[in-house]
Amino acid sequence: MKRLGILHTAPFLVDVFKGLLGERYPELESFHVVDESLIQDARRHGGMVPAIVRRIAGQCALAQEAGAQAILFTCSSTSPAVDTVRKLVDVPIMKIDDPMAAQAVRTGRRVGLLCTSRTTVGPSETLLKQHAAEQGRKVAIETVVENEAYFALRNGDKAAHDAAVARAAAELSKRTDVIVLAQASMAHLAAELNGSLSVPVLDSPSLCVAALGKLLEG
Repeated sequence: MKRLGILHTAPFLVDVFKGLLGERYPELESFHVVDESLIQDARRHGGMVPAIVRRIAGQCALAQEAGAQAILFTCSSTSPAVDTVRKLVDVPIMKIDDPMAAQAVRTGRRVGLLCTSRTTVGPSETLLKQHAAEQGRKVAIETVVENEAYFALRNGDKAAHDAAVARAAAELSKRTDVIVLAQASMAHLAAELNGSLSVPVLDSPSLCVAALGKLLEG
């Protein structure tokens, strides 16, 4: 099994992925790198800028030097950089939301995209359209941005974050066939939402970890 390097822009995801990877791949050797400045600068500049792409390329190069034979990148907002960086390193890189986007467009034509940060909107919409094109499907994407949830979580109010996301998901479910939770920070709500809503709700961490098997064994 390949040694996996996991690159994060949100510190809390380290424990999330340690748990998920430990359950599914107990013999996996992996390490985590966190750079919060990437998402901070993406928000400050309103999206991707060349400096962010260069820094992500540097992080991936360092991960490869540290022995990573495969890399998982867990930030949705800055994931477009991966398309460029893949050409610069010799190891495969998986985006956290690739498996989720692929399943979403297989599931229904009307896709609800729920975000808590505006920086995620463009990358997530583009990814859904790319997977729809690859599968020969036409999808209509309805995007909702719950900034209230983002700031609540940043201020440590997890309950307010969860309540805002649940309200938005309930409204979105009335007009869509499937809901995509664009940020991994919402993933812990997936089970509850799937139990209460009439449409499937997809989260990126669980689907991503399930899809890693082929990458790690390949």
